[in-house]
Amino acid sequence: MKKDGRPQLSPVSYAYDKAERVIRVSITADRAKARNLRRDPRATFMVQPEAYRYGVFDGDAELTEIAAAVDDAVVDELVEVYRAIAGEHPDWDEYRRAMVADRRVVLRIRVTHAYGMGAE
Repeated sequence: MKKDGRPQLSPVSYAYDKAERVIRVSITADRAKARNLRRDPRATFMVQPEAYRYGVFDGDAELTEIAAAVDDAVVDELVEVYRAIAGEHPDWDEYRRAMVADRRVVLRIRVTHAYGMGAE
């Protein structure tokens, strides 16, 4: 939620762990989304794979520490998120350096409630 009470919305790529009921997203630590979630961790995540099908997932957000070194646990998790979304990266060393330079974190939304239409 923004300071004025309206929702913060933005399109993102994500990885979903069905067994753990956790949505993971790579975000930049210094942008509005991260600041808003630190202030108010309530989150709603919506996907719409096609017309007349959608899913909405409510939960509590948590943010990892900021990626600080190419070999830290946060960067390792960012690699996992990337792989789940897009497969293999052509240059993992470059990717790891970029995650530190961008001050990336992993946003985890632990799903507590879900609803939608046309879902499996």
